[in-house]
Amino acid sequence: MRAVSKALCAIVTAVAMVTGPVVGSASATPSASTPSASTADSPGFSYGTDSWPMSGTGSSPYHEPVIGGSYGGYIGMAGNWARMEGCKTGNFLAWASANSGQANSNYTKRHIGIGTGVYWYMGGPGVDPHWNGTQAEASRWGALQAAHALSAMKSRTVTYPVVWADIEMPGIEPALDNGWNTVYSSPCSERVVRSYIQASVDRAEFNGFASYITSHSKYKVGVYSAAQIWSAIFGSGAASRIPNTYEWTYLPETSHLSAAPVGWCLRGTSTCAQFFGGQSRSSRYALMWQWSGGGGVRNGYGDFDQIDVARMK
Repeated sequence: MRAVSKALCAIVTAVAMVTGPVVGSASATPSASTPSASTADSPGFSYGTDSWPMSGTGSSPYHEPVIGGSYGGYIGMAGNWARMEGCKTGNFLAWASANSGQANSNYTKRHIGIGTGVYWYMGGPGVDPHWNGTQAEASRWGALQAAHALSAMKSRTVTYPVVWADIEMPGIEPALDNGWNTVYSSPCSERVVRSYIQASVDRAEFNGFASYITSHSKYKVGVYSAAQIWSAIFGSGAASRIPNTYEWTYLPETSHLSAAPVGWCLRGTSTCAQFFGGQSRSSRYALMWQWSGGGGVRNGYGDFDQIDVARMK
């Protein structure tokens, strides 16, 4: 069990606000930090993008926008809990068909990168329309979202074997924390009725999601989150540990595209990807890093990712 103070929640929400893969900028305005020449990725890794459309990939074989190098993958939103529940706010769908097609072309025709992957923007137990505080109900809610994710994926050409559970506290309505720490009177109500959820209940939901994906499909399960957010939701005890789960992190991040990563560290710096749930970048389950454009640190283009391709071969 863990309790997060209101002060900590405010800090965490500020850090997390619009940092997830669903809110990257698609602006075409150049950044002051735009590299002047193409940047080659490091061996075993590929550059990629996620969510909103990104232009500038050229013609086949496609290139990573702005920074150059091969375009190694696109990760888009398969679905969104608020959209699933019919909410009037927060019901966006961040999908770029053109980028998916370009990534798949490079993957299938040129053997570059991973092609297309997907994530599901998860709602926590607090936005479950049948919330009753039990682990059993949280597990059922997680499985229901997994079923919707797999259904949505049928209309996409998905080549990457990991389905990402997007677990974050975005700071947007109808639930600022997506229902991970707070219970709402109904999924779309925006009205808080309880300010605490046990970490074990949160974990039961994720377990339900993961179990459904692996038992009803060929896909593996991963988590998109960050160390601060993960610990604010799941604490530091048993519920927080995911030693055998694939991970996609989004911290730290930078607006300086000229610092495009070499391996897990930003070029010319000692700043490196930080994973969570008891894992580090040396883990075989550490697969992706959204190193720029996730939200609070804008770059003028969108979301850029570093993908460890070798670990999934």
